[in-house]
Amino acid sequence: MKGKSGMTKRLAYLGPPGTYSEQAALAHDAEAELLPFPSFASAAAAVDSGGADQAVLPIENSLEGAVTDTLDVLIHQSHLFIRNEIVVPIHHCLVIEADADADQIEVIYSHPQSLAQCRRFLEKRFPGIGQVASLSNSAAVEDMQKSTLRAAAIAPERAAEIYGARVVERGVQDDPNNLTRFVVLATSDHPRTGADKTSICFDFGDDAPGILHAVLGEFSSRGINLSKIESRPTRRTLGRYIFLVDVEGHREDPLMAEALASVEAQVSTFKVFGSYPMHVSSAV
Repeated sequence: MKGKSGMTKRLAYLGPPGTYSEQAALAHDAEAELLPFPSFASAAAAVDSGGADQAVLPIENSLEGAVTDTLDVLIHQSHLFIRNEIVVPIHHCLVIEADADADQIEVIYSHPQSLAQCRRFLEKRFPGIGQVASLSNSAAVEDMQKSTLRAAAIAPERAAEIYGARVVERGVQDDPNNLTRFVVLATSDHPRTGADKTSICFDFGDDAPGILHAVLGEFSSRGINLSKIESRPTRRTLGRYIFLVDVEGHREDPLMAEALASVEAQVSTFKVFGSYPMHVSSAV
């Protein structure tokens, strides 16, 4: 896809090539120039600095919940907006060196989210074997190949193909219904489509009974459906939280605009992450 300048769009993602983030970036725009970065923060920073047009980051997994690194980018580290969302099925593979023996493995590498998603498989197949966190699922294959121990990795099949490793078992995630929701970050959110979602965050300066109920009531009283709510520590003091909310509708819809203004008047910190087209199954 061409950008406004007529040049190919540049998409930042968590690299190296072979990650699920790359898969999501290709699903978002197969014609874009893909730019791998070593962390979520650096991928977002590339858009902030103009080095990329958009960044594709995982934000939620159906088994393990929120991807906190991406939430922290949105809350604390960036002024970017969510412009789109993509849902990608996750199919983990057990990967080893081409000439290795899976029964002699001494250590297993993968991204922490992937290790968590394969917890039961690893406990049953490799009880007592050490697990080491990698920066990405694809980097786990490189870490495996550089290891001085007999190693394996949990990684996508594409990563095994790229690095010349061997897939021993496919579909090793604990639940077959393993989906990851990715968000596309850009300098602006998406125009109204009629089937949109808006993501916001807020916190309170003081605690009092009923304050969260009153804020959420601004949506229900206007017939606006709340599709998700979660919380993150504020980083300022123990026991205080930032609330992250997804609601159905676009921030420019009249009733939504009213609700958002009423919420902002009642809270201490308020940020609209953006409005964007809602994935067909993401509101369920």
